[in-house]
Amino acid sequence: MRYIKQYLMQDLQKKMVFVGGPRQCGKTTLALDILKSYKQNKQSGVYFNWDLDRDRRALLKHEWGENDRLVVFDELHKYPRWKNWLKGIYDTTKEFNRYLVTGSARLDVYRRGGDSLLGRYHYWRLHPFTLSEFPKPINTKEALHRLMTVGGFPEPFLDGNEREARRWRRERLDRVLKDDVRDLESIKNIQLLSLFVDELRSRVSSPIVLSNIAEDLQLSPVTLKKWLEILERMYLVFVVRPLTRNLPRAIQKPPKVYFFDNADVQGEEGAIFENLVATSLLKHLHFLEDRDGYRYELQYIRDKEKREVDFAIVKEGQVQELIEAKVSETTPSRALRYYAEKLDPLRARQVVLHAKRSMKKAKLEVVRAQDMLTLLNR
Repeated sequence: MRYIKQYLMQDLQKKMVFVGGPRQCGKTTLALDILKSYKQNKQSGVYFNWDLDRDRRALLKHEWGENDRLVVFDELHKYPRWKNWLKGIYDTTKEFNRYLVTGSARLDVYRRGGDSLLGRYHYWRLHPFTLSEFPKPINTKEALHRLMTVGGFPEPFLDGNEREARRWRRERLDRVLKDDVRDLESIKNIQLLSLFVDELRSRVSSPIVLSNIAEDLQLSPVTLKKWLEILERMYLVFVVRPLTRNLPRAIQKPPKVYFFDNADVQGEEGAIFENLVATSLLKHLHFLEDRDGYRYELQYIRDKEKREVDFAIVKEGQVQELIEAKVSETTPSRALRYYAEKLDPLRARQVVLHAKRSMKKAKLEVVRAQDMLTLLNR
């Protein structure tokens, strides 16, 4: 059972539920599992996939009835007028039907359908597997190895074969760029967009200066900024911006870009591990936001003296935790020590991939990756 299933089941009793997340992270499997749970409780339901011609025709003809307690719409956001259409459906049938809508784009920000559905749905984000959630009988050590080599998406993670994972990853990226982007955005030169993604893959863990990449690709920084926003909406990448609030020596550095698929990263072990920590933290913060309603931000710190902390967790504008990711260094970094004193967060941790044990030094903790990352979302 995926980590958000029980919460989706609860929310479906009150409103529509939208589930967004990267392509092939398990949204359809989760939706069908929920549908199966309804049927086990002797409540009928029906599933429609917009990508299938037969389902698309049936969906537009409203081929479900009052007895279908749960109606699942998969990839509905590809219908240009989906929001107005769904608003009308929900307002006239909510007494009889429950609606679960899944999509591989950010369903909460797409405006291409017209009228807003605000107040009619709860939005959840599903992430790939991490150390806080992976299926048995895989143990933690093997799970960490797979996350570092083949990534956390269910198919390559469960298979554990690096060669097959590379083939799967290439096919998935092609589908996202050539199918999903083409369906939802007006980008003509997909080849240049693919080159832009390659540039981002080799720059994970470093601030992204779009003007430098634009010069290499002979495009404008404005174009690349738009493209980056599109890649975010498609759940291919996510952006971590610098923390500047209440930091007089902070500087307006460019953002960092990480990939939802940890195996997309091209770089050394340190960059891959930092991406893994970033994806694990983002999954945790999205879960807390979607469940509890607080606003969380994942940011990083860098000041004029070049003191840098990889991640700062900010809740409702207040720094809650500082996290530094290291491959093997167990001595707390100078920057982490400095900002732990200056900002006085609830916790300051250096998470280490190859540490033999976890330890605590004054306000600082040095923790093994498996000790820290397995406890997120629990």
